[in-house]
Order: sequence, then C-alpha cells, then structure tokens
Amino acid sequence: MNAWNAYLWPKVIMTDNQAITMPMLVGNLITGHMTDYGMLMCGVLFCSIPTMIVFFVLQKQFAEGITGAVK
Repeated sequence: MNAWNAYLWPKVIMTDNQAITMPMLVGNLITGHMTDYGMLMCGVLFCSIPTMIVFFVLQKQFAEGITGAVK
C-alpha cells in the first residue's frame, strides 16, 4: 500500500509500456506543449473508478473501522 502513489521509481525502472502503473498512465497523457484535458480527465476517472467501487461496496466496514465499532 505504500507504493500506491509511487510515480518516480516505476518511471525509472520500467522500460516496457505494457507494464505501467495507473499514475504513470495518467502522466503519459500529458505530452509536449499541448494537453488534451478531456482525455486527461477521462484517464483520471478510469483510474479512480476501481477505488470508488471498493469504497461503496465496503462502506459499512470503513465506517465501523473509523468509529472503532462502538455499539
């Protein structure tokens, strides 16, 4: 879990474009002098959808963990 937002280390060691992480994918959408913000926001949305699904499925367990399961 510590490497969730890791960008620099995978960028340095990965040479194959077939095995890139999600932050690297979004970073690759920003190129040169012009940025397609529509494509960039689409990439960010697709990267955050799995996290949102996990949160909404396990929402009750997250709330219990925050409150310490006090009844």
